Amino acid sequence: MKKMTALFLSLALVFACVGCGNSGQTSGSGEGSNAGVENDVKSEGVMTYEEYAAAALESEVVIEAYVQAKQSWWEKEGQGLCTVYTQDKDGAYFLYDMPCSKEDYDKLVPGTKLKVTGYKAEWSGEVEIIDATFEIIEGSYIAQAEDVTALLGQEDLIKKQNKFVSFKGMTVEAAKDPDGNVITDENGNEAAFLYNWDGSGQDGDDLYFNVSVNGATYSFLVESYLCDNTTDVYAAVKNLKVGDKIDMEGFLYWYNGVNPHIISVKAAN
Repeated sequence: MKKMTALFLSLALVFACVGCGNSGQTSGSGEGSNAGVENDVKSEGVMTYEEYAAAALESEVVIEAYVQAKQSWWEKEGQGLCTVYTQDKDGAYFLYDMPCSKEDYDKLVPGTKLKVTGYKAEWSGEVEIIDATFEIIEGSYIAQAEDVTALLGQEDLIKKQNKFVSFKGMTVEAAKDPDGNVITDENGNEAAFLYNWDGSGQDGDDLYFNVSVNGATYSFLVESYLCDNTTDVYAAVKNLKVGDKIDMEGFLYWYNGVNPHIISVKAAN
């Protein structure tokens, strides 16, 4: 995968865990702050989300959005690069490998408002902004998780791409290998997760797990660069059992289909 390969080339990698249960951030759907954002007007020359969504791939885009979570910071050939999830009241933007000093990266706490100029790109279905520059500007907004459970399997789900979302009342299904065979654990029970998409990893790698609703099954993951193996969500997924009913929150990432980056897992209400 492009993103994984790039990260392994780095000379230095600093993990960021925002909203993952033990980072001092919160992720509950009732805890977002909308202060001032409803009246937020884009600066001159800045696109609305609708204009951004309509823009052609590889075209220059200028957006204003608010940091919701930071995935990682690393250094390549002396240049710091960061990956950030951002959102405004209308939509969300994934900022990939944006040049950024470590000093500025530390300032990108949830709610921070950014003006970003870059190029709209797409990779395996994921729409992102690359080759970007940014400045921190006045304003603050933390999004509430939008329940998109009913949109799973629907064409309209992609319109929520990169947003902070929730999934309610989903059932944990057995993990399967790339050939579709059910994986069992050391006790012979059906395994509820895999390290990496194909089970080739180990503790500290991405966690993949299957969940279902309304008769359809989906693959979700805990992205280890966003929420590493010291976080509550990582531990929660490792403790899942097939058949558990769970509620989740995360960012609606896309990789050849819906592939949410989950930051919170709890027993279903």
